[in-house]
Amino acid sequence: MGYITAVRIVAIQVSDQDRALDFYQHKLGFEKLMDAPLPETGGRWLVVGLPGGGASIALLAPSEDAAVGVDTGIRLGTGDAAEAHRALADQGVETSELISWPGVPPMFTIQDQDGNRLYLVQE
Repeated sequence: MGYITAVRIVAIQVSDQDRALDFYQHKLGFEKLMDAPLPETGGRWLVVGLPGGGASIALLAPSEDAAVGVDTGIRLGTGDAAEAHRALADQGVETSELISWPGVPPMFTIQDQDGNRLYLVQE
């Protein structure tokens, strides 16, 4: 055991990589970490991440074997869920209600330009 040391990149399918890059950079504050052509897929290897590191997200061109507009299961952290909810909604990002259950940190969901669902959870 001990061969796996970290979670580095999670991937989601997007219908338009340029539109997705714009959303993740300008609405969510991610930085472009890598942008390399992938002629085999007709797209590129496009990776975004947060300043300061941690796991990153690959924004993949659509493929026949993966859907666009899914519940990604990706949980993003925030210091203040209520403030993040207000700020993202003010930018026109589609958000769910802010929920807070006893014993569970406040959280809400957002959807990117393709309807891919991500979660913001207060740390």
